[in-house]
Amino acid sequence: MAHQLEQMAYVGETPWHGLGNQLTPNQPIEVWAQQAGMDWQIESSNVSYMAANHKGQNLILPHDEQRVLYRSDTHAPLSVVSQRYQEVQPKQILEFYRDLTEQSGFELETAGVLKGGKKFWALARTGQTSALKGKDVSNGYILLATACDGTLATTAQFTSIRVVCNNTLAIALKGQNSSAGVVKVPHSTKFDADKIKQQLGISVRAWQEHMYEMKQLCQRKVSQQEAAMYFDAVFNNSNLSTSEQDEGIIQFYRNVATQAKNNATKTEPNGRAMSKVMSMFNGQGRGAELSSAKDTAYGLLCSITEFADHERRAMSQDHRLDSAWFGAGAALKQRGLEQALRLVI
Repeated sequence: MAHQLEQMAYVGETPWHGLGNQLTPNQPIEVWAQQAGMDWQIESSNVSYMAANHKGQNLILPHDEQRVLYRSDTHAPLSVVSQRYQEVQPKQILEFYRDLTEQSGFELETAGVLKGGKKFWALARTGQTSALKGKDVSNGYILLATACDGTLATTAQFTSIRVVCNNTLAIALKGQNSSAGVVKVPHSTKFDADKIKQQLGISVRAWQEHMYEMKQLCQRKVSQQEAAMYFDAVFNNSNLSTSEQDEGIIQFYRNVATQAKNNATKTEPNGRAMSKVMSMFNGQGRGAELSSAKDTAYGLLCSITEFADHERRAMSQDHRLDSAWFGAGAALKQRGLEQALRLVI
C-alpha cells in the first residue's frame, strides 16, 4: 500500500515506520528543510471552470471566490480554498524552531510531509525530562503541524513521550480553550509564530503540572473491575462512576475483566480493543511491569496510549501516526487521560 509519508528527516533512533533520512544532531534549519522534504512553497492560482455556450463552444470562466493551492516544485494540486484562506508554508513550520534550537536548548527530532504535501509537521525535544517510580522516564516535546486540505488547523502542543514504549500524549495547557490542550490557529487567521510562542511560554509550567498528575496516577492502585470499567468508559463513553450501579452491572464488568485477561473473544462494542488493552495492562504492554504502571491508573493510561500509537488498526503506519497525533487516536488518548484523572479526584 502506498505510504502517506512524502518525506521525513530524523535524529536518533529510526522512527515508527523505518523510513526517512537520518541526520546528525544540531543540523541547521536549512538542512532540515531539504532532508525533510519541506524546501518548497505553497503557491496559489485563481479557479476557473469550463462551460459551453449556446453554440457549443467551450468557455473558460473565472470563479473569483476560490483559489487552488499547489506545490511550487511539482505543481501538484493540494486543495481548493477560499480567497480568505491563510496558508502556512512548510519552511514556516521549521522556522518556528530556529531561535528555540539556537538559543533555548531545544532539539529537532523529526520533521516531514504527509499526504503529498497536504500536511506537514516538526517535533522538537524541549529538554524537559522526568522519571516516575521504577525509573519510568518521560521527555517533553513541542509538536507543530499544519495542513492545507482542511483537515487540521495550524496546531502547536506540548507532548510527553514515554521512553520505554515511545507513547505520545498531548499535555493539557491550562487556560486554553481546547479540550485537547493545544494552541490552534485557524487558517482564517494569519499565522503568528511569536504569538504562539508566547502562549506556549506561559504554559511551560504545564510540564510540571502534567508530571504531578502522572505521579498521582502512579499512586492510585486499581482493581480488575475498575480497569474494565475504565476501558469501557474510554471506548464506549460510558459513566466511570460506580456509585449508582447495581450488583448485576458490577458482575458484568467482572466478567469483562476476566474475559479480557484471558484474551477471550467478546461481542460487546469495541470488545477486541478492550480485550487488547486489558491484556496490555495485565503485563503484555511495554513497561507494564514497571512499578509506576503495574496495577495503577497510570498503567491504564499507558495501555490506551500504546494501543493508539502502536496497536490500533490502521491502513499503514503513516495513517496510524496521523491518527495518533491528529485524529481518532489522539481523541482516544485524550478520553483515556480524562477518565484516568477522574480516578484520582
